Amino acid sequence: MALRELRQSMLLVHTWTGVVTASVLIVVFWMGSLSVFDREIDRWMMPDTRIAAAPGPVSVERQILPAVAALAHGKALAEWSVFLQGPRSPVARLQVEALDGEELSRHVDPRSATLLPVAGSYGATSFFFPMHYRLHLSFAGIGYWVVGLASMAMLAALVSGVIIHARIFKDFFVFRPRKALQRSALDLHNVSGVLALPFHFMIVLSGLVILFSIYFPAGMHALYPGDRQGFLNEALSLYERERSPEPGAVAMAPIDAMLDTARRAWGEGEPSYVRVRHPGNRNSYVEVSRATADRVSLDEQTMYFDGASGRVLKYVPLKPAAALQRYLSGMHFALFEHWPLRWLYCAAGLAGCVMLASGLILWSGKRAARHAKAGQRGARLVLAVACFSTTGLLAATLVMLVANRLLPAAMPDKALCEVLLFLLAWLASGIWAGIALFRRRRPDAPWLPQACCIAVLAFAAPPLNWLGTGDFPWHAVSRGQPAVAVFDLALWLTAALAAWAALRLRQHQRHARRREVSHA
Repeated sequence: MALRELRQSMLLVHTWTGVVTASVLIVVFWMGSLSVFDREIDRWMMPDTRIAAAPGPVSVERQILPAVAALAHGKALAEWSVFLQGPRSPVARLQVEALDGEELSRHVDPRSATLLPVAGSYGATSFFFPMHYRLHLSFAGIGYWVVGLASMAMLAALVSGVIIHARIFKDFFVFRPRKALQRSALDLHNVSGVLALPFHFMIVLSGLVILFSIYFPAGMHALYPGDRQGFLNEALSLYERERSPEPGAVAMAPIDAMLDTARRAWGEGEPSYVRVRHPGNRNSYVEVSRATADRVSLDEQTMYFDGASGRVLKYVPLKPAAALQRYLSGMHFALFEHWPLRWLYCAAGLAGCVMLASGLILWSGKRAARHAKAGQRGARLVLAVACFSTTGLLAATLVMLVANRLLPAAMPDKALCEVLLFLLAWLASGIWAGIALFRRRRPDAPWLPQACCIAVLAFAAPPLNWLGTGDFPWHAVSRGQPAVAVFDLALWLTAALAAWAALRLRQHQRHARRREVSHA
């Protein structure tokens, strides 16, 4: 096959994989970019967690167990677990599961070992992050499959894009924002695609590797028929045992001593996660995992202890294949403590959103006039979906943040109300875009109002945060909460960019009207 024919065939692959999956991928990339700073956004959305960190190493007996007893309210527990405080989070996150199946979760102030008030928000950790990898579609695991199929399509689009772009390095330096919208969209698509190309390959491939047991289960089923947990126990050196049927409570061995044993085994590093299964039962055991803030790999070097005696039950280093999978997982999750690199992750993720959105605009713009003349609606439909998944998604996120500050903290089901407002705002943006495109028949019709809406919402969120908590940016810094101040500044930067985009769209619409008048 000649090179010209190869590029032509790859153009079809690149175009249609992009058009079909771009909207899903924009959601994945946008939520992934926010998730890089999920714990910092949590501080903004959960003001009661803006506390000073407790000094010194953690003591489970002294700082956590009183909170476990308070949250359990005397109920017998099937298990309890805690994510300990760390450099990015001054609070501990406690979860308990009672024997009757009831599950409760609260934040803990480690300084006083007391439960903090109900957060009233899912925040970024429990809303933005899960939406990144399963879109909150939990039925039959459909969310994992939608994201997985879109990721595989993106890999195909990236490979075909490299093949069809003969001037890939020249494109890196070409961006003409003052040219016509189509020309600017093509330049932006090329620049954002080339600039973050290695990141996009890495992040998509590692995302598929993380969930390999869902997407590529054939090998696992061949060796462990119908026993997925058995495979994971063997591959990732996990451990579990059932609750003993023998009656009577058994005292727990000191958990702090288990943490000290884990520290000595690791050589360096601190515990980040503790889970106690079957507390008080003869078969109780304790799981202690290492923090990964000082390394790329997500190998948590988990140790398992007998709950009654405190002896080590299992501590086996990962085998090479599992260690490689954990390393790729660490590259994807970016939990390491390296702020410049984390900002680079966020910027590259946003570049992915820009690349996908500009590709949709480019596709629909090329066909808008031809489809309108032929009475077809494909271009307008794709443009409406593009508006829904870009400016609509951004506006919905900002509506959720503004609602977080406006809704009373003591309001019942406040977290669910935030999610409901997010979904309603997102749906409304899509309906508005569809109406604007199909009634006014102008490709740029829905963008200007949504850009103005984004500018207003992003500008309003920091003052609302100030009125509700007293934390204006400089005040937040003086109180030792730089994450809150930086997030406020990021919101104002978003407002400025949206206002600039609205101004450019307004100028573009005026020029278009003048051209129509002169032609008439």
